[in-house]
Amino acid sequence: MSLSLANTIPLSSQMINLCAAIMLLIGFAMLAQRRVLTLINLFMLQGFVLFVSTLIVALSTDQSHLLWSAGLTLLLKVIALPYILHRLIRQLSVKWDIETLFNIPTTMLVGIALVVIAFNVAQPISQLSGTITRATIGIALACVLLAFLMMITRSKAVPQVIAFLAMENGLFFAATSATYGMPMVVELGIALDVLVGMVILGVFFFQIREQFDSLDIRHMERNKEK
Repeated sequence: MSLSLANTIPLSSQMINLCAAIMLLIGFAMLAQRRVLTLINLFMLQGFVLFVSTLIVALSTDQSHLLWSAGLTLLLKVIALPYILHRLIRQLSVKWDIETLFNIPTTMLVGIALVVIAFNVAQPISQLSGTITRATIGIALACVLLAFLMMITRSKAVPQVIAFLAMENGLFFAATSATYGMPMVVELGIALDVLVGMVILGVFFFQIREQFDSLDIRHMERNKEK
């Protein structure tokens, strides 16, 4: 029966589901990661999987605007942003491990709970969607929640920024899953905002490092209390 069921599912849908599963695994890997360089490489890998998924959806549904979205994802998420992040940590001489507010096992358990919540929330939305990628809406929402969890459980500025970018990946994947993406003008605007935001955050990192000799944002909280 499982063989006949697999035969009824188009190959494109199977590939998209595989990409969704890989994105979820990368989300958990990023949540458990302690090394900054590895975290950036995982973000780059997640961007590449998002590029492949978007390309498959574009080719299988004749959504020509998604080809531009896939190219933009490859240029921004796989090449430009990882390059900027690597340059930043080299210039900042970042060699520390990532500090978390909770231990990794506790964070992973919370992440599993968030995945369960995401699938329950996405189930009625998936039933209303008419796209071939509707089965991946739950995974897309789970990726967003995992990235949000990673952002609030990190005490350093760089991992928090990477978590924010990973959340944007999840939101884009959710948009592709539910409605075959956003209008091209909106996507270009978001891409420009993300790129400009990274430049501004880079300057912000240097200012934090110069002021506190550390990128731990808890120093800013202590300074505010004084």
